[in-house]
Amino acid sequence: MEPNVRFWITERQSFIQRFLLWTELLDPINLVISVEKIEKLRQLLATDEAREDMKNEKIQEAWKRSLSTVHPDNSKLIPAPFRPAAFLPFTGPLVFFSMMPSKGIKSLILPQLSFYTYTTVFNMVNGNPSYHHRPQDSLLLGAGVIASSTFIGIIPNLAQMKYSLDNYLVRFLIRRALPVLLLAQVSGMNVLASRSLETTQGIKVMDKEGKVIGCSRRAGEKAVKETAVSRTVLFGTSACVPEVLAYFFKRTQLFLQNPRSLWTVKLTCSILVMGLMVPVSFSMFPHIGQIQCSKLEEEIRSSTEEAELFYNRGV
Repeated sequence: MEPNVRFWITERQSFIQRFLLWTELLDPINLVISVEKIEKLRQLLATDEAREDMKNEKIQEAWKRSLSTVHPDNSKLIPAPFRPAAFLPFTGPLVFFSMMPSKGIKSLILPQLSFYTYTTVFNMVNGNPSYHHRPQDSLLLGAGVIASSTFIGIIPNLAQMKYSLDNYLVRFLIRRALPVLLLAQVSGMNVLASRSLETTQGIKVMDKEGKVIGCSRRAGEKAVKETAVSRTVLFGTSACVPEVLAYFFKRTQLFLQNPRSLWTVKLTCSILVMGLMVPVSFSMFPHIGQIQCSKLEEEIRSSTEEAELFYNRGV
């Protein structure tokens, strides 16, 4: 059994335990660790010592490096820019710039295009690749998801250009509420769309020993929906809190003396909130989820006597 899968199945953790673990898995060192060291640590996980002595410091480090750099479905290294530890450094600034008012066509499209390009590729790389597909299918799907997400993302700025914002309520809705709502909703929809092949072709489900029983579309739907919910919470909160803080900050003496400090405050707040919300989002649901066998397709139910099966939800 793949060591990462064995860990997530055997170490059934509470939300708090998963949160604390993710704060360690998001260590930036995981972005620069060498391939040779990862392979050496993974070899350690195949020994009996790794199974018997989980409190050993070397064993704990090996698990952390393996879980944060190796995909549990295919045992391949995750490219460094798309490892979980890279998610905050890339998306934090992009969320901030995507929420800023545009001053031209470049500032209108570029932040949204960059943000949704990265999140789309991240979702596809860290999803469940156990279904059969051609490379061109993923390429075309990704391009379509990026284009549609970007277009929806620029709607608030297009609305500001077209409509008069003399009315306070209209100005609040278009400048403040709509960008936050769209960022949250489109981020969730981006997961649903970029990983749609998992729901149409199914993902592998396995028993507690890691034996693959079959491929299930229903398990794929559950995995993608859980991830979409976590992304909606992540980006909705990360966009909303800085806007609320900015609303009150504009009424302080510091802002009146130095109006430019608003952007520094918003950027700092965005990074801090995302720094908290990324491990919260990744911890909302178990990495290896469980599904009742009775909820799966007939051919899978007839292939096993297990009451529950496991599936890789992805990140």
